[in-house]
Amino acid sequence: MLTRKQLELLDFIRVRMEADGVPPSFDEMKDALDLKSKSGIHRLITALEERGFIRRLAHRARAIEIVKLPEAMEKPGFRPRLVAQTPAPPSGALPVAAIHALELPVMGRIAAGVPIEAINHVSHHVAVPGSMLTGSGQHYALEVRGDSMIEAGINDGDIVVIREQITAENGDIVVALVEDQEATLKRFRRRNGMIALEAANPAYETRVYPDHAVKVQGRLVGLIRTY
Repeated sequence: MLTRKQLELLDFIRVRMEADGVPPSFDEMKDALDLKSKSGIHRLITALEERGFIRRLAHRARAIEIVKLPEAMEKPGFRPRLVAQTPAPPSGALPVAAIHALELPVMGRIAAGVPIEAINHVSHHVAVPGSMLTGSGQHYALEVRGDSMIEAGINDGDIVVIREQITAENGDIVVALVEDQEATLKRFRRRNGMIALEAANPAYETRVYPDHAVKVQGRLVGLIRTY
């Protein structure tokens, strides 16, 4: 049983993650719940974590994963943006409801850093929740190598789920094929007839190419992390 404030905070986190893909800051939570200090938010977060509704991810700022929702709050279309592959529960633990999953091919590795060679083979398959697969197009997965997208919550070793498409909107995180030779995972921007591939790490420079040199191969729709 959650208190009113705990429910309000959980719903606020849910709405922000659905809208922006990232959880709100503690200051934003404090303002939304009209609390006087962030210590109250810390207590609410701890309570939600202890009750199994959220999980805080180590070594990442603003990293909160929604694990489950109260029945009254569940809405069609809700999809946590991060799915963790965790060990089987210990003997005697309460069973977890079955989740519909599909197997996707992992098409090798993708650079979140300097571009690497183009993707051209299936290395293995990975189970992905069906709710993560958006739209009607084909999907595939890639293993991330590098840290240039770390501030977008994408770490070295993560598996990214990609929906195949050849177009992108400004701000989308895409798989881009550069000069038909190298593939990279970056944020897409179109500027004055040029294509900018932006990192999410200040240690990496934005790379700018002529429009004809960059082909979008797909858009990021999900992320899988193994602990």
